[in-house]
Amino acid sequence: MRVSLGRVRQLFTMQRVLTQNVARLLALSLRTKLSPSVRAAAVNMSTLLVNRPQYSWLRELGLGEDNDGVYNGCWGGQGQVVTSYCPANNEPIARVRQATMAEYEETVQKAQDAWKVWADVPAPKRGEIVRQIGDALRGKIKALGSLVSLEMGKIYVEGVGEVQEYVDVCDYAVGLSRMIGGPILPSERPGHALIEQWNPVGLVGIITAFNFPVAVYGWNNAIALICGNVCLWKGAPTTPLTSVAVTRIVAEVLERNHLPGAICSMTCGGADIGTAMAKDERVGLLSFTGSTQVGKQVAMMVQERFGRQLLELGGNNAIIVFEDADLNLVVPSAVFASVGTAGQRCTTTRRLMLHESVHDDVVERIAKAYKQIRIGDPWDPNTLYGPLHTKQAVQQYLAAIDQAKQQGGTLVCGGKTEDEAFAWNNEVKQGLSSSIFTKDMGRVFRWLGPKGSDCGIVNVNIPTSGAEIGGAFGGEKHTGGGRESGSDSWKQYMRRSTCTINYSKDLPLAQGIKFE
Repeated sequence: MRVSLGRVRQLFTMQRVLTQNVARLLALSLRTKLSPSVRAAAVNMSTLLVNRPQYSWLRELGLGEDNDGVYNGCWGGQGQVVTSYCPANNEPIARVRQATMAEYEETVQKAQDAWKVWADVPAPKRGEIVRQIGDALRGKIKALGSLVSLEMGKIYVEGVGEVQEYVDVCDYAVGLSRMIGGPILPSERPGHALIEQWNPVGLVGIITAFNFPVAVYGWNNAIALICGNVCLWKGAPTTPLTSVAVTRIVAEVLERNHLPGAICSMTCGGADIGTAMAKDERVGLLSFTGSTQVGKQVAMMVQERFGRQLLELGGNNAIIVFEDADLNLVVPSAVFASVGTAGQRCTTTRRLMLHESVHDDVVERIAKAYKQIRIGDPWDPNTLYGPLHTKQAVQQYLAAIDQAKQQGGTLVCGGKTEDEAFAWNNEVKQGLSSSIFTKDMGRVFRWLGPKGSDCGIVNVNIPTSGAEIGGAFGGEKHTGGGRESGSDSWKQYMRRSTCTINYSKDLPLAQGIKFE
């Protein structure tokens, strides 16, 4: 396994050209750094996109010039007014009034009251409500996907695909609502029954990031609801319109079924709201998606109150290509995993390890593929690489490429190349996603085994990104250890009780103890 210095530079040079093109795209609309007062004046003088005929579909999502950023059965928002901008052209879309701390307190109280109603609804009936939420999302999937593209910056097909994830997990949760439960265990004592009882944790706080402003909330929301919880959502401050639009769709379903709207509450805001959620003992589970740095702070605040947390943090994901790999799978996988969502996914490929026998061929093919990638307007169906979310993201990305070039070197391993490659995959602090390309079935199962990848997502012959909703999503080490979406992730949203029931007239003790 060899990664030569010259080829490392060539790979990073191609990535930098790609990124600089994106930077130039953003520079057209981000030439100057305006002060808050000047920026506000510019917004007032500009025509908001929501008022332009070509964006009339925003009205279909219930959005206007000024939008309430608090929902707890009633709409409100008396905090700071923020303007959401389109990353592709830096034009203002619309404004959102964020929550005050008083409104946060009111929302938590209403959510607690709503839980008293929701917890009494049988799980299959809760599943029916989630089914209706999925159907409501289906009805507005194109408009909502367009909003994700407009506000976040990802290409249109990815925006629609993200809403589809929420729809899919709703479908999954409907079936799960008739299946969750614990086992009946054999008791060693005559006339006794031993069972596991699962109950909701109560209020689930959900803090999501800008890169998936719909899907990650959907993973948490659909599963939390069928488990009998109520939800309080704080979306990313830079994608508040998406949070408002999604909440409006969900709220309509709840209101149509004569259920308290506070079952799915929302408080738009910044770090003050997030900190309050982390420290609030009334929040039975806090699900946080974001950077490892902020996630660590959140974890410490939640742990200080002995609370429960679900962390989905950053990744440093690798693709390992062995000598027997099918390069027709490798090249499109590597390109998609590095270019998809403009490289802003937590599962984005950041490291590529190539066996020396395929090294030159893979590099040449990737270079050719990069040249064919269309960069530009995220609504153009031919575009594969849209803008980065913010100007700061462009600067950080370029700095990361420079740092990677400076750290480039020659890596040569001896006879045990497989062990060396696995070790390289595991040497980073994060443990989210990983992938190898090989036809050797023995190697495949060693990769999946205890001495293989230490990540939460371990793939073979597919990219590091693009996970399905049926499996548990999450990672190890500095990625946080949380699991969302499928498999038995539902257990994170419930508390377990071991229950012993004596239906006899005797009182035998466990372990044969006599206490007479």
